[in-house]
Amino acid sequence: MADRATPLRLGSIAPNFDAETTNGPINFHDFIGDNWVVLFSHPEDYTPVCTTELGAFAKLEPEFTKRGVKLIGLSANTVESHGGWIKDIAEVSGGKVSFPIIGDKQRQVAYLYDMLDHQDTTNVDSKGIAFTIRSVFIIDPKKTIRLILSYPASTGRNTAEVLRVVDSLQTGDKNRITTPINWLPGDDVIVHPSVSNELAKELFPDFKIVKPYLRFTPLPKEKTSAA
Repeated sequence: MADRATPLRLGSIAPNFDAETTNGPINFHDFIGDNWVVLFSHPEDYTPVCTTELGAFAKLEPEFTKRGVKLIGLSANTVESHGGWIKDIAEVSGGKVSFPIIGDKQRQVAYLYDMLDHQDTTNVDSKGIAFTIRSVFIIDPKKTIRLILSYPASTGRNTAEVLRVVDSLQTGDKNRITTPINWLPGDDVIVHPSVSNELAKELFPDFKIVKPYLRFTPLPKEKTSAA
């Protein structure tokens, strides 16, 4: 297990680790390979909010797969505990969890990725060890962290938002654009500030200047695929 000497930030290389999962042992960087990855943590097995979340991610997994994205969960319990919990998730949600869930009872990965709640001192197990919060990391094929989200244990995440961010990042990487508030695939995008108006005319013939610093454009059809 690697030590995390500095805080994780956007643009940091995702720390590597070895772990046991419901799909067998992994080395995290090997698991990433040439893919995008969404790593997301849960406070504990057999808890209500976590059960709804994993079921939702399981149902949406085909959409992530289309975009070259692997899902991997983490919960602060053993792999054996996860195995029983997965059956409950399928029964409750109808979603079959096929992606791996990391067993992190000792919170080794949780500490490495700072997935801990220091605000709620009651959020601990019977031994007084802090549970993980609901963290989300989107990591690109270069092992670079591109998004970090942290939710309190009491609040479930929005899987559609995680997928939306993947679409935004992949589209931006491919097309020299950024995406505005509430953007969804198919909406107009923003020409990246580094692109001059002269170059923008070549890349985006239909772009519009709203302000010198704000230029909207539809993406040509051949550029709309994010993955």
